[in-house]
Amino acid sequence: MARLYSNENFPLPVVDELRQLGHDVLTIQETGRANQALSDEAVLNFARGEQRIVVTLNRRHFVRLHEEQPDHAGIVVCTYDPDFAALAQRIHLAIATSVNPAGQLLRINRPQ
Repeated sequence: MARLYSNENFPLPVVDELRQLGHDVLTIQETGRANQALSDEAVLNFARGEQRIVVTLNRRHFVRLHEEQPDHAGIVVCTYDPDFAALAQRIHLAIATSVNPAGQLLRINRPQ
């Protein structure tokens, strides 16, 4: 399974669901970097150093970072979905069907 890094605004219930699906998820809170107003670039740089895929709800900024710095382990940008289990399943499926998420931007949208 994938090594993931969730940024500060990512829902913890989704993290729990991803862990139940077998993913190794590290949260920004667990690294002691929460509530420090870290830039998105700092989040991506940390994830890059740890070889972790960023999972975030901050789509606009991370899409831009992907375009500027495509040398990362992967970025998963999501639309908010209060059905946390369903969101985790969509993330899991997108990662599982990706040949190699390194350098990739995966977009996870809430169904209409």
